[in-house]
Amino acid sequence: MDNKGLLPKKDNGLLTKDGVSFLIPFLMITSCFALWGFANDVTSPMVKAFSKIFRMSVTEGAMVQVAFYLGYFVMAFPAALFIQRYTFKSGVLIGLGLYAAGALLFIPAKMMGFYAPFLLAYFIMTCGLSFLETSCNPFIYCMGSEKTATQRLNLAQAFNPIGCLAGLWVAMHFIQAKMSPMDTLTRNGLTDEQFNLVKEHDLSILIQPYVFIGAVIIILLVLIRVTKMPNSGDTHSGKPLMQSLRELASMKNYREGVVAQFFYIGAQVMCWTFIIQYGTRVFMNEGMDEKAAEILSQKYNIAAMVLFTVSRFVCTWFLKYIQPGRLLSILAIVGIASVAGVILFTDRNGMYCLVMVSACMSLMFPTIYGIALRGLGDNVKVGGAGLIMAILGGSVFPPLQAAIIDSDIILWGLPATNLSYGLTLICFLVVAIYGHRAYVWHNILHKY
Repeated sequence: MDNKGLLPKKDNGLLTKDGVSFLIPFLMITSCFALWGFANDVTSPMVKAFSKIFRMSVTEGAMVQVAFYLGYFVMAFPAALFIQRYTFKSGVLIGLGLYAAGALLFIPAKMMGFYAPFLLAYFIMTCGLSFLETSCNPFIYCMGSEKTATQRLNLAQAFNPIGCLAGLWVAMHFIQAKMSPMDTLTRNGLTDEQFNLVKEHDLSILIQPYVFIGAVIIILLVLIRVTKMPNSGDTHSGKPLMQSLRELASMKNYREGVVAQFFYIGAQVMCWTFIIQYGTRVFMNEGMDEKAAEILSQKYNIAAMVLFTVSRFVCTWFLKYIQPGRLLSILAIVGIASVAGVILFTDRNGMYCLVMVSACMSLMFPTIYGIALRGLGDNVKVGGAGLIMAILGGSVFPPLQAAIIDSDIILWGLPATNLSYGLTLICFLVVAIYGHRAYVWHNILHKY
């Protein structure tokens, strides 16, 4: 009788299923969440850095984000087909290998001294990240009861912003602070010989964190390779891909989840990429020089990530008491209000609002992911790939925002940098609608 009483507790545990503990595998795979967080946020400030190094416009610099997030889109379904044939662990190992290869390609890219090889390195690196996210997210989802899957995903994803914080800190202290202090106007006035000397110096600084993380990833790859991992979720249905896609397309909750994830990622990348441009304008208007304004903007970006990290843990706790769709819609609405402040304020109040947005975003990715995967059965691997492909939003929206910033338009006394965040507001509106609909499906219609 006692044993019978204990079994449901084990089955319903956060990291247990059928009496089996997944703690060690959970910790190993969760480390990957921190690593791709590092890649995401050491890269966001590089839009500004590459623009200065190669004397380019904001739009041209934003091609970093295009290359970065395009890799997610291109590799998501190949990754899903791979793990469908093999295992989640195999997908993780392939992902880590590509991640390391892309990071180490920064060395020959620097030697070549052109922009394009860096874009290729980013693309290869994020092909690896696509493998990782396509494998790790459903792997974590399957490490326990489906009832606690969304909470478990949020817990794993809570370690992602720790990696993000590390990336931002490294970008500020080991890249931005050590690059040449020359502002954009001074660089534009250099002779070709002077420009090449400055470019060589700055590129030597820029590649160092990527080379270091490449070495760290190789070590982790070896550790995971020799660690026994569970086969939870590694089912082989033998179902044709087209049949899985047709079934997924017929599921309204999943279909709309992919759309919501596309818009959410767009919002996230825009907020964290262009906070440098936004803050630089604000602080230069206060009398700071460009370099000091950029570094202070990065400090605000770090503050945003700290708030994001804390909020992720707090929101994971709230999920014990609030249905995921309801909490998602509430945070999206608060995000809309915060972005409105970003648009309307032209001083530091706008920066405060932009930092606040990160608290609202903390829950969104894993919650959308968890809601969308409900009830997919043996389609979970292909379904997870579709949600990773939706990360393409991070490649689509930043160039659009950059183009608005480069236009230098002024409407109603608001500068282009402020107006560009109108795109972010639209993205949060889509997420709010999805959260509300998910809440209705769960509590009223009881179907996914």
